[in-house]
Order: sequence, then structure tokens, then C-alpha cells
Amino acid sequence: MRNLLDRLWKEDEGQDLTEYGLLLVLIALAAIAMMQSLGSAINAVFSTASASMSVS
Repeated sequence: MRNLLDRLWKEDEGQDLTEYGLLLVLIALAAIAMMQSLGSAINAVFSTASASMSVS
């Protein structure tokens, strides 16, 4: 059992895939946050435009 744990601890074959996966998740979360912020800004612009059109 000790040999198995030692071998698994030293093995690093899946390290690259794990790092790429974490990087992909980080980029996706950043993109989602930016889209939500940008969506709010666009909504404000269209609300202002709509309000100015309905006045006249």
C-alpha cells in the first residue's frame, strides 16, 4: 500500500491536463463576469434611448 501511494504521489502525467482545465475554468468565469457587466451597461443605454423616444 505504501508503494502504491508513493508511486501515485510522484506520478505527474495528468498535471498538464489539470492545469489546462483550471485555466479554462478561470477564463470562462472571467468571461461570464464581463458579459454580466457589459449586459448591464447595454441595458442602461437602451433604457435611456427608449425613454427619450417615448417622451416625444
